[in-house]
Amino acid sequence: MHIFSFQVEEGSQNSEQLLEDEDNDLEMEGNDLDIEGNGLDIESNGLDIEGSGLEIESNDLENDSHQMLIEDNEHENNRNDLTMVGGENGIPQGKDYLPPAVGMEFESYDDAYNYYNCYAKELGFAIRVKSSWTKRNSKEKRGAVLCCNCEGFKTIKEANSRRKETRTGCLAMIRLRLVESNRWRVDEVKLEHNHLFDPERAQNSKSHKKMDAGTKRKVEPTVDVEIRTIKLYRTPVVDPTGYGSSNSNEGEISNNVDRSRRLKLKKGDAQLIHDYFCRVQLTNPNFFYVMDLNDEGCLRNVFWIDSRSRAAYGYFGDVVAIDKTCISNKYEIPLVAFVGINHHGQPILLGCGLLADESFETYIWLFRAWLTCMSGRPPQTIITDQCKAMQSAIAEVFPKAHHRLCLSHVIQSILENLGGSQDSGTFQMILNRVIYDSLKVEEFELAWEEMIHNFGMTDHPWLHNLYEDRDRWAPAYLKDTFFAGMYPSQNGESTGSFFDGYISQQTSLKEFFDMYELVLQKKHQKEAFDDFESRSSSPMLKTSFYYELQLSKLFTNEIFRRFQDEVVMMSCFTIMQVHANGPIISYMLKEQECEGDQKSIKSFEVMYDKGSAEIRCLGGCFNFNGYLCRHALCILNYNGIEEIPFQYILSRWRKDFKRVYVPDLGSNNVDISNPVQWFDHLYRRSIQVVEEGMISQDHYMVAWQAFKESLNKVRLVADKHV
Repeated sequence: MHIFSFQVEEGSQNSEQLLEDEDNDLEMEGNDLDIEGNGLDIESNGLDIEGSGLEIESNDLENDSHQMLIEDNEHENNRNDLTMVGGENGIPQGKDYLPPAVGMEFESYDDAYNYYNCYAKELGFAIRVKSSWTKRNSKEKRGAVLCCNCEGFKTIKEANSRRKETRTGCLAMIRLRLVESNRWRVDEVKLEHNHLFDPERAQNSKSHKKMDAGTKRKVEPTVDVEIRTIKLYRTPVVDPTGYGSSNSNEGEISNNVDRSRRLKLKKGDAQLIHDYFCRVQLTNPNFFYVMDLNDEGCLRNVFWIDSRSRAAYGYFGDVVAIDKTCISNKYEIPLVAFVGINHHGQPILLGCGLLADESFETYIWLFRAWLTCMSGRPPQTIITDQCKAMQSAIAEVFPKAHHRLCLSHVIQSILENLGGSQDSGTFQMILNRVIYDSLKVEEFELAWEEMIHNFGMTDHPWLHNLYEDRDRWAPAYLKDTFFAGMYPSQNGESTGSFFDGYISQQTSLKEFFDMYELVLQKKHQKEAFDDFESRSSSPMLKTSFYYELQLSKLFTNEIFRRFQDEVVMMSCFTIMQVHANGPIISYMLKEQECEGDQKSIKSFEVMYDKGSAEIRCLGGCFNFNGYLCRHALCILNYNGIEEIPFQYILSRWRKDFKRVYVPDLGSNNVDISNPVQWFDHLYRRSIQVVEEGMISQDHYMVAWQAFKESLNKVRLVADKHV
């Protein structure tokens, strides 16, 4: 039996909002500062991680007819004993220093600088401060960008000098920001370099020369982490009947798990699952799967994820919904899906599981398996139904994530539990009004109290328990939680299940796996088509506001359409300043709303910081949807701001943002004697050509011609050796 031992780090995630209560502005300094449009794309709500931490590469495990059993052992408290298994996405890692990742925190700026400097020295590159910013009229540093020494290019004057060209336009960098806790947090990371490492030259750089005995100490980021050791056990192939092999009990299974539980399978289903995984793993090098067996070798739980989904998580892993519709509705297949939202507002698959039951232990196993293949990086927000066992498991595995309940599920459960005994139409209308129209916590609590009193529900225990959990589902409590459009609006729009329309209550496991890849292919084709449409078409404008023109050039068509609706509705009659505290001003907007033949006036409070152009509407639209609402736009317009500030243009919605769904592997990191790495490298490079070839018809023709020429050249080489 082979045992592969490694550790997974659960990093802290924090969603500090863009508005900080500071009376002073920030000043930028640094010779290398280069702000072009969105050059300082700080997204405090995003998780634009291009690869860091730990990852299990499926190629590290032989593609044979064995499964893997994942098991959680005792907590390891010594971070210095962290064992690394390669670098994620082909990005090199040091022996002693973890690669930087969004969410890392340090006690001071010097600690953050020294950590990145030590990490750089270990890999063989040098760093410098590209830019930094301080409080106005103060020397207090508030943020900085540390970049690779090869960043940028020489000026014309410098290019004429005899000094050797060392700059290559390298994009590797980290962005640091001082947060409320007076700690320095990593807000943005780019790990990949476009040049070879030169340790000897780096050794003589300014950043490494000034490292003295005090700064050479190992600086660890103080992320609140929990290290767990996970072991993957090779186990014999499961029996085709689904009852397993009697001699496959080598894995040490947690004592508090009922050993009699097993996945409810029909004859041949277990072999079907195993055969599918083995077949896919041969052609999909980053495909990952884990099988959980009990002592008797019975298949209990299964988790799998393909390489595209693993790569997509780096772009869209900020908000993840856990969809267990199949389990809740007693479908034949006990499927759980991890679902995110892509740049077109469409659901994307981020992993699947088949579960034996809904126990706390089962969800712990599932979430740790998922977190393992995501390199220990938890999402910022997790959305689920009201399952208590899942809620407890999330608190255990993702302690720093914001766990929220799906509002559409909550409303549906209220109507199912209470609507039948009421005038359903009237009750539903008042319920929606209480939930959606209450902008402040006090308003919601008063309106809720009045509703349950009027409908005689004061002593209803189920409703009381739901109300106790209101900070997980009521909009008035969720203004500081980022949802990326996965929050249902009042008109009932919400993100559907990824497999909507493909799975029914009677769908068998065989039927599911027969159409699983077809569903993925359709979704990928839809995304590629929408990419093409967004890049090649210009949406029709409906107003004269520059905000509309600005984002029509940046956002994908679907997200722009949603934003455009907000621009069209910029119809506030009055704007009144109600409070000012230095550069921070509070406004009250009165907007006319129509419901049928009735018209009403509704007030919205908006805060605006003139110094930093930061704006916040009490309605929380930016965090709910990922773009500014009409109220915020009105205040920007009122203050003469013609362009939307860069921090409110998220890269996750942009049509010009490069997204390659296969982890890139630098050519200098390939072991030319290893055929497995040949495949990995060629496959990933070819996918990059495919992605670029989808930009336009001209790009497609060039890519197709290049493929044909390459194939002919490769065949000529093969012919010489026949």
